[in-house]
Formats: sequence, structure tokens, C-alpha cells
Amino acid sequence: MATEQIKVTINGQEHEVDKGARLIDVCREKGYGIPSFCYYKDLELQASCRMCLVRIDKMPKLQTSCTITCTDGMVVTTQSEEVEKAQRAMGEFLLANHPLDCPVCDRGGECELQEVIFDWGDVEERFRERKNIQPEKYLSPIVANDPQRCILCKRCTRVCSEWMGEDAIEAGNRGVNTVIGTYGGWLGCSECGNCIEVCPTGTLLDGVYRHETRPWELDQTTSTDIYSSDGMQLSIGARGGKVHRIVARDRYVNGLNGEFLDVKARFGHGFIDHPDRIKTPMIRYSKGGKLIPATWDAAIKFAADKFKEAGKNMGVIASPRLTNEAVFALKNFATAAGSENYAVSDAHDLSPIFDNLSVPLATHNDIRYAKLIIQIGGEPEEEQTFTAKQVRQAVHNDGATFAVVHEFPTNLARQTSALFIHANTGSLSAFALAAVDPKYDAAITAKMGAGANSIAQLRQLIFDTQGDVVIMFGGDLSAEAQMILAANAASLGAEGRRVLLHPLARHNNSVGAFDMTAGRKSVSVVAKDASAILVAGSLQDPKLLAGNNFVAVQELFLTETTDHADVVFPASSFAEVDGTFTNNAGNVQRVRKAIDPLHQSKPDWMITSLIAREMGSEIVKEFSASGIFREIGDTVPAYSGLRYPALRDESDPVQVQHEIRTAVDVSTATAVIEKSLETMPDEGTKNFETPRIGHKLHRLTTMTSKTPQFHLLANGNPKPANLLVSPLEQFNLDGTQREEAVAVGVGDRSNPGGR
Repeated sequence: MATEQIKVTINGQEHEVDKGARLIDVCREKGYGIPSFCYYKDLELQASCRMCLVRIDKMPKLQTSCTITCTDGMVVTTQSEEVEKAQRAMGEFLLANHPLDCPVCDRGGECELQEVIFDWGDVEERFRERKNIQPEKYLSPIVANDPQRCILCKRCTRVCSEWMGEDAIEAGNRGVNTVIGTYGGWLGCSECGNCIEVCPTGTLLDGVYRHETRPWELDQTTSTDIYSSDGMQLSIGARGGKVHRIVARDRYVNGLNGEFLDVKARFGHGFIDHPDRIKTPMIRYSKGGKLIPATWDAAIKFAADKFKEAGKNMGVIASPRLTNEAVFALKNFATAAGSENYAVSDAHDLSPIFDNLSVPLATHNDIRYAKLIIQIGGEPEEEQTFTAKQVRQAVHNDGATFAVVHEFPTNLARQTSALFIHANTGSLSAFALAAVDPKYDAAITAKMGAGANSIAQLRQLIFDTQGDVVIMFGGDLSAEAQMILAANAASLGAEGRRVLLHPLARHNNSVGAFDMTAGRKSVSVVAKDASAILVAGSLQDPKLLAGNNFVAVQELFLTETTDHADVVFPASSFAEVDGTFTNNAGNVQRVRKAIDPLHQSKPDWMITSLIAREMGSEIVKEFSASGIFREIGDTVPAYSGLRYPALRDESDPVQVQHEIRTAVDVSTATAVIEKSLETMPDEGTKNFETPRIGHKLHRLTTMTSKTPQFHLLANGNPKPANLLVSPLEQFNLDGTQREEAVAVGVGDRSNPGGR
């Protein structure tokens, strides 16, 4: 719907703008720079920094442009002696207690306060009182804090509340003694680090990156998150072949997630240059023997000979963490040998959803502005964190309704939901029958132990909604339940009401791996049928490889999967390759090479292609990531016509077009759910326990375990005896206190700069 246009005059120039638009946004869009610190688009207004003052005709005094909405005929002046004098005075107040330590501050070079003051160049400093000095300290293993740099914009507190729903960080005390901190002095939250990201000064700092290098020394490369299926855009900061930090700052990348990242995307990059990375190819010449370092030529020939012997009995298994290009090459490797033994090692098979998709996929922007959001199972606040953030803001900022059907009260449901249908343990999949026919309602509610009218209440919410309805569900539903929900979603739509689906896929490229492997088999079938297997990544259940004649593995680290390998190839990390991932909204996004491959590692698609070439087969038309993606655009229907240049704009990602199916027959799936409903106990048990925040985010995996701070988070995030010293110096990685923990005395407290 088109927004009504009005006329606003800014500095003598007339502009047409949307009625009701916020004045500060309009001024910036039209090229009139207005400084501000507390204002942050899409957060609650604070109006405390007073930096965005402007003159508006017919108003008696200067106004904060962040609190003004545009009206027709408004006349605004953003640049004048009066405005500049007021803004300089506010800058002077902000510097009254601020330490002028830019040369040693981690934020130096990208500090918003520094930029604003430097723009003016000659701000007076008439305050002669002693600055309110406080020592630097830690708020968690990941968040460092220098309270004296704080300008009390309270972006961090609003982000913590609105984006994360955690309220872990807040302002304490009053007046000049106001500080940003947390109850008990220690953060017991998901440790997302978004408070660090939005901080305009060096008050909150990255405890993983702290004091490593200067921002202007880093080469910034836009890429896509390797952990979550949300496909968050990020900026990799590298120097001298080493990744120093990862951020999502809009100044580097204006991706779909803005400045939002979670704890893994932001801090879990220690695996990239970890000393345990596999450095050379390795061959196990006899079963039960040791892996022996080898040359690339020897390892490639060794594997190629074995796959030649296997012929059509060979198989491949791809990780859903690989790029689309790598998965595509792996499938081609199998089919070129005449084999149909290829699979994706994803615990959550997406076939029931995409093979029965009756409505389009919801983008994250669709979720943010939806009128009704329904979550059935899943735990997006732990596994699809940007999706959860969009849900919170849709409810908090725009009054959306959020309904949850689950077997336990999740944190997101507890914080945000207007309707929570609490199902008995093991009964969640039965809810899918509610999408088939209301005649099942009584039986479903009885077996689920839900309120008698709860399903009817949810159905009425859907029918009363004008706008978008988004339905989210994941792998904790049975395949039959997913089929029914995906196929019947279209029946819930009506004039003025659009229904969209949002699969809670588990891995960063679960959707892309599904798209690349049409006709795939299950991992267990491939492991059983193939006599020689090429595995890229690691399996959920490596024991499936036991007893196989020959196994080759492409990996970053030695894992339980490589324990079964006869040859191991060192693969490159996502920071060392070019390619694409496809997220849970169907957005295909670029992965870009930030550093050269470490040691002797190579991209996964290249390893697979080299083995095939040794076997006498060219599985890709062009020996490059862009060439492989061109072939994907020519052969995979949902990606038809796509090329890398079309993916250039991270702020407007391309959504691939999955086939929308009509009149799908789900009678067999319905019969299966009906039968399971009959066997469910009449008196089921309920789980009333809300999981702790971070119980999935902080778990140690092959990749996250390579960042030391994750060990402390996974082991209960223990609070150190002294917050002035890094927790890594006070705890062992299992969370136990070091016998001789570093102590800080009274002298150090009075002299924060010394240690």
C-alpha cells in the first residue's frame, strides 16, 4: 500500500516524504547529517543525548529530531549557528567525564563520539573538575567494560531488552554516578555481544578480540554466518592471514540482520586458525593403523584408485555446513561415476516441507512485520537467533500476536507469546491434524493435555488476522506432521491474509544442501550400500562408517568421523573460500574469501574435483566457485538464471523460488498421525521446566570448542573472584578455579592502569 506523501522543507530545500516518517531519518536520507548517540532506528526512543537538535518553524525552542514525526508544510533548519552552538555544548557535556585515551581504546578509529567531536574540531572543555574515574573490568568471559567511557545513550540496555528479551544489562545509580552494568556484576545471558556492537564508544568491548589490533589495520570482507540457518551477514576483519574479529557493523555490511549477531557468529571464530587444524593430507595404509602425512598427489591418487575400484558402488555424504558449490560438486562426483548413492548429513530432513510446500517462504523482514506468528516446536532463541529477534520486535514494536505450540515453555514463549498451547511430552506432532479438519480438535486437545478451546482460539486468531501470518516449525515434528502443515498452510489464507512458512532449519546451509541434492538418499542407506565413501565434513553418527571398505574424509579437524577414514584431506574454512549459502528464508547469499587457505588446505569443491580429475572425469565445467554457481543457475530449477553479480547487494538478498505445490495428497500422512493419536496415553506427562539461556548456543562443538571463552560458558559461566582480571586467567577451561588465580590488590584498584 502506497504511503501518503507530504512536503517538508529542510534547509531551504523542499522534499516529498512519507507522512509520519521520523524527522532524523528523513534528514539523513536526504543527505543532511545530524549527529546522535542514543537514537537507533527500530528501537524505543530514548531522547537523552540531545545531539540531534534542529530548529522547526513555529516551535519555541530547538527540538530533538529523533522524537519528531514529519507533518505537511514543516520547515526545518539543521545547520545554523544556534543549532551548532547547542550541539557543541552537548558534546562538551559528554566529554566532561570521558577519558581522552583514544590511542589505547579498542574503539579508536570507529568510535561515534570520536567522529562527531573530530568533525567539529574545536569543542571547548571548560570543566576543570576531576574526572569520575572507574577501572576497566569484565562483565563476562566475552564482554569487557570500561565504565568511564560511557555516555549513557542506553542503546545496550534497549537492545538487550528488545532484541534479546533478556534485560541482562541495565543502568544503575543516579545522576553523575549512573553506570551501565548488571545485577551482581556478572552477565548471565546468551552473551550475544550485541551490546558491544551498538555501543557508540569504547564502553563495552569484545573480550575475545580486545587489544589485538587497530580497526583501520583490518581488511574487511563481507561474508555469511557459518553457524545459524538465518544466514546472518557479517564482516570478517583479517590482518596478515589471521582473522582477528567478526562484526556485523552497518558501516561494513548492510545485510538482512543489520548489526545483529549471536554469540557463535560473533565470537566463535577461533577455529579458523586454531593449531589443531589438519595441515596436510594423511593416509591410513592399513585398517587400524595410523594416519601418516602425505603429499596431495599421493593422497589424491590413493583415493581415486579406491573409488575407481568401487565404480557404481561408491557414494558421497555432504555436510549441510558446506557451500552450495561444494555440495553440488559432491553430487556430480557420485553421478559422474554412475552412482545414486549421495546424501546430506543433516539430522533434520527438509523433504517433508519442501516437497509439499503450498505457500512461499517467509523472509526475516516478513516475520518482522507479520501480524500473527505461530511457532510449532523448535527453539529459535537458541538455534535461529535472528528469527527470534524478529519475532520479539514484531510483538514489542508493532503489536504482532505470537502463539506457541510446544512441549515445554521456551524462553521466547515465556517472554513474548499471547497464546501458549502446552502439549504433553511426545504429543506435539498430533497438533498437525488441526490443520486438516476441526473434527480432530477434541481428540488432539485431550491427548495433548491442552485447554479445551485452545486450538479453536488459535484458529480464530488466524481467521481474525488481516496481514501476514507466519508459521514456523522444525525437526522436532515428525515427517508426517511437517508434510501436513506444509501442504495445508495455503488453506488458511484468505483475502487480506497471506500465509507464509518459515522452516527452522538446523544448519547454515541446510536449505542449500537440500536444493543441490535432488534424489538424495539417507545417510544410513548410503553408508550401507556404498563400498567406498567420500565424506565432506563430519557425520551425526560416525559409527555408520564402521566396517566400510574405504572412507575418504574432507575436514578441518580430526574428529570421530576421521577415526574411520583411510585418507583425510585438509579442507578450508568458510573464511578461506568463495561460494554461497542458502538460509531458512530461501535467500542465497555470498561467502567470500577473507584470507588465503591455511597450511595445505583446499576448498571442498576443489578437493572433490581433483579426485574426479584423477579418475578421468571433469565434474565441473569451470574450475572456480563462480563457474560452479553458474552451472547451478543453469541446472537447479529454484536457482534458475542466478549468477554471482546478482547476489552483490547484501541489503536486498535474492530469494530462490522453490516450487509451490497445490492439491497435495497427505491422506497417508494423516492416517499415520491418526494412528499415533490412538496409541497416545490419555494421561500424559508435561515438562514445565524452561531451559536455561544458552543451553544450545553455548554447547561445545568441533568449531566452538576452539574458542577458549566457550568452555567457560558451557561450564556454567562461573563468576570470577575479581572482575578486573580476565576470567581466562582465573579459571581452567572446565570452569574450575585455578589454584593460583591472579589477584588484584588495593593498589591496583586505585591505579586502574597498572597491573
